[in-house]
Amino acid sequence: KEDYEVSGKELDAIVEFADTYDGCIGARMTGAGFGGCAIALVKTSQFHDFTEKLTRAYNEKIGYKPEVFASKIGSGVSKM
Repeated sequence: KEDYEVSGKELDAIVEFADTYDGCIGARMTGAGFGGCAIALVKTSQFHDFTEKLTRAYNEKIGYKPEVFASKIGSGVSKM
């Protein structure tokens, strides 16, 4: 982030919030930068609470709501 200066206040706000949330195992920016994405690994049982609090904190700091997408890890490749 600092080496290439590719983050921004929006990504930083998400990662900084996630780093303070107890149910978040880790978070970072990802993608090509300059308005890319942030990813946060959050305990399933706390996803809805995390999303609500992140949205509120982000909106207060940045001025609009973030888009949040959920995904789950699949079982991976298997023989059919």
